[in-house]
Amino acid sequence: MRFLADESCDFRVVTALRNAGHDVVAVAEVARGALDQAVLVRAQEERRVILAEDKDFGQLTVATQRGTGPGLLLMRCPEPARAELPAAIVSLVARLGDRLIGAIVVWTPRRTRYRAI
Repeated sequence: MRFLADESCDFRVVTALRNAGHDVVAVAEVARGALDQAVLVRAQEERRVILAEDKDFGQLTVATQRGTGPGLLLMRCPEPARAELPAAIVSLVARLGDRLIGAIVVWTPRRTRYRAI
């Protein structure tokens, strides 16, 4: 899978996904300070699923992609569960695979919501 990790994404998730063999570009490494709209455009151009913890991406994705975008994996993780976040996301990606493309997936420690864009 190809991902674009927004700066809001816990970098441990980036590392875990890379270690699992996924192609992950981190905004923090290539375009620090990029606006959300610029991140979305880059994800669309490079056909990468966005990884974010910023819930504004959900609204932006729905408003602009409408079936044409690569997708969004939005993580909503409270502090007590953060240690398990990287492994949980690697497991989720393995389970959903290509279904992440063209969808908005909201992950929390208690549940996962899936919606096609």
